[in-house]
Amino acid sequence: MATSKIPRVLSQLRDWKLEDAKARFSEVVRLAREQGPQRVTVYGEDVVVILSAADYARLAPTVEQPSLPALLSQSPLRDLDFEQAGIPSPVRDVTL
Repeated sequence: MATSKIPRVLSQLRDWKLEDAKARFSEVVRLAREQGPQRVTVYGEDVVVILSAADYARLAPTVEQPSLPALLSQSPLRDLDFEQAGIPSPVRDVTL
């Protein structure tokens, strides 16, 4: 594979052909945990990077869950005005 096409950050990773990664998956996972991300290629093209859960947690953005009032205030229906349509019904006297 021509290294000029590989982004510099990926070129520093150990690369595995897909068939080798499949055959030695336990080793790929162990190396990802111990040494860092492992690059997997198909027909010489980068397709995936296997990294440890700790690395992923460090790199992935933390997603904040919005509060219910914040979520409702962003709703496209926030400006709707609902009418309270009541139906009059007869009331009977009850002796207690």
